[in-house]
Amino acid sequence: MPNALAHEKSPYLLQHAENPVDWEPWGEAAFARARAEQKPIFLSIGYATCHWCHVMAHESFEDAEIAALLNEHFVPIKVDREERPDVDRVYMTYVQATTGHGGWPLSAWLTPELKPFYGGTYFPPEERHGRPGFPAILQTIARGWREEREKLVDEGERVVAFLRHKEAGGRGPKDGGRKTEDGVQGGEELHDLAGEAFEKGFRHFYDSFDAERGGFGGAPKFPRASSLSFLFRCAALQGLDSAPGAEAAKMAGFTLQKMAQGGIHDHVGGGFHRYSVDGAWFVPHFEKMLYDQAQIALNALEARVATGDERYAWLARDIFNYVARDLTHPEGGFFSAEDADSPRPANPSVEGRFDRLTAGEGRGVHVAEQAEGAFYVWTQAEIMAVLGADAPLVCAHFGVTENGNVLAEADPHGEFTGWNILAQRQTLTASARALGLTAEQANDRLVAALEKLRVVRSRRPRPLLDDKIITAWNGLMISALARGHQVLGGGGEADRLLQAATRAAEFLQRELYDSARGVLYRSYREGRGAVEGFAEDYACLIQGLLDLYEASFDFRWLQWAERLQQTMDAVFWDDARGGWFNSAAGDASIVLRLKEDYDGAEPAPSSVGTMNLLRLGTVFDRVAAGSTVGQSGGLAGQVSNQASYRERGRQALLAFQGQWSGAPQAMPQMLCALELALESPRHVVLAGDPAAADFRALAAVLHEKAGPHRAILAVTGDADRQWLAARAPWLAEMRPQSGRATAYVCEEFSCQAPVTAPAELRSLLHH
Repeated sequence: MPNALAHEKSPYLLQHAENPVDWEPWGEAAFARARAEQKPIFLSIGYATCHWCHVMAHESFEDAEIAALLNEHFVPIKVDREERPDVDRVYMTYVQATTGHGGWPLSAWLTPELKPFYGGTYFPPEERHGRPGFPAILQTIARGWREEREKLVDEGERVVAFLRHKEAGGRGPKDGGRKTEDGVQGGEELHDLAGEAFEKGFRHFYDSFDAERGGFGGAPKFPRASSLSFLFRCAALQGLDSAPGAEAAKMAGFTLQKMAQGGIHDHVGGGFHRYSVDGAWFVPHFEKMLYDQAQIALNALEARVATGDERYAWLARDIFNYVARDLTHPEGGFFSAEDADSPRPANPSVEGRFDRLTAGEGRGVHVAEQAEGAFYVWTQAEIMAVLGADAPLVCAHFGVTENGNVLAEADPHGEFTGWNILAQRQTLTASARALGLTAEQANDRLVAALEKLRVVRSRRPRPLLDDKIITAWNGLMISALARGHQVLGGGGEADRLLQAATRAAEFLQRELYDSARGVLYRSYREGRGAVEGFAEDYACLIQGLLDLYEASFDFRWLQWAERLQQTMDAVFWDDARGGWFNSAAGDASIVLRLKEDYDGAEPAPSSVGTMNLLRLGTVFDRVAAGSTVGQSGGLAGQVSNQASYRERGRQALLAFQGQWSGAPQAMPQMLCALELALESPRHVVLAGDPAAADFRALAAVLHEKAGPHRAILAVTGDADRQWLAARAPWLAEMRPQSGRATAYVCEEFSCQAPVTAPAELRSLLHH
């Protein structure tokens, strides 16, 4: 009989709806039950495409005896970390602080008042390698709750108090540096601190760079996009003709190349897996996350602008094609992820290998013999049968062997014995030469062969698709698509990218936004979820809207970004110390409000939010302090510009000064915002019709080379002129000259003479 999770929308929660465990979703009903029965809570947090979550579910949560222990002694609660990142961050912070590591599944035991007293991650069903088995842990904790409950309750109180003190004490300037009257540190001092942080951050990445295999440090290797973005900003600031600038671009570009060559890249279907378990980007953890696709695509575009190398443009297209084909909702939003696991028949022979399971059974349905990477790996015999004469080229290029190409040291559990993971093992030139082909011939044959493999692979049972649409991750994807439109040039391809970004923004506005209140919601699946958005949802979507405006020049996106920023500040801003809490005030189920201070797999909302404020300030901060421009009721209407956008952005920087100055490698995205805070406001204003060829020609010049940050604005008609002029009066008289699209290049609100020719604009930008 299904448990209470059967009524939820989350694919992760639905995966556990048939467990014999009496799971409850996170909410007051479960908390009230724990208080009434005076039982501790067992909290299990994971997500739908988490491999080790599947393992623990199969070993423990599907086991009747273990389920009986859980049901008798605890109130079991399941949380999808992607639906409730606020809950996840509280208890992940606790587990990391008490055990020194974290991950999913996250397992925590709480008092009925939601305060943690014991925790960890994956627990095996019996003792292994010195790790206690899950049933033994359950029995020990149950006995402790019966016999020494007061100690456990006191431990929960102590831990929460410690984390609250740590959160408050770790913020702000390390030495209480000099401030101006408005509380913002003096520009000269901040400039010195920023220079030190940039140098220290660069040195960290330089010292940890793997010059042979790309990336930083050893195994496992994650595609941490914010570190590459920081290096590309270093290259832009220093100039590629300088030694530091060239080295920064080299480290970031080489890392992307090695990632693109490795098994972490899906050479057949496009896109990237979550991370590699080895140091050579070869054996991946096979799940695919939307936020990785968005950020790696953006890195590829940054590399294309920095170097002019078309291989990076190809890489961005590869990701965009994958997302368009496999992660796009029919109405425009983007799905969250694809699982690492899928059914693998026991017999690896070619003929009939996947006939036992129909394609209809594969996606989203759990069947027997799930195995990680089953959808993606190959035998040599399969490739020979599918490709015929082209098989030797593919096998040589991707290192395919008869007995499989995964060595034991990269596969300690023997999961891939006899199988091949496609990873580029030699250059295209070498592959062509070995078979007596030209490079062009080899490339054409490889492209055709990979498409054949994709078609054959599509008949296999697919991994689970997590079809939640998450606001924050969609914001990241909108940014990448908008940037792709700018960098990849005009024509149908670039227009399709802009259309995809626009459709996604329209989907979010229609399905995940309450316009009357100005409030976002976190996720959509078969309708809007009940959970309102978190700081990361606002920050990432505002960034996406600003990027979409600069790509489309449709000022409705700038209008929406402004209103969302007002809501974000009203709901999440910390008036005492600056910066944004991850969650809103007033939620009794959150025992500790936290601020994210690490740019990890996803950038911290404060890093993105700070950059957003500084970008908005570049446009709007000529408005008189204390005005309430743009108010329209709801939460947004409660916010006034008592501090300008730029001042508030600097306050956010100071809130995290202890982190970015002490360990700048932890917040590379914040360092990029720091750069913008110290620069004079720069603008390029285009006046004319965005659909006209002369306007497009001017816009294309803006993305030819990396350089200092510039706000890009457009005055396209009376409607946006009136709206922009109400906020930035200096834009009012910027009009096309002599009937031609015209560019105005400005710094600190002082503008050069307008130009109408791309060559003239290029000269002004790069003189």
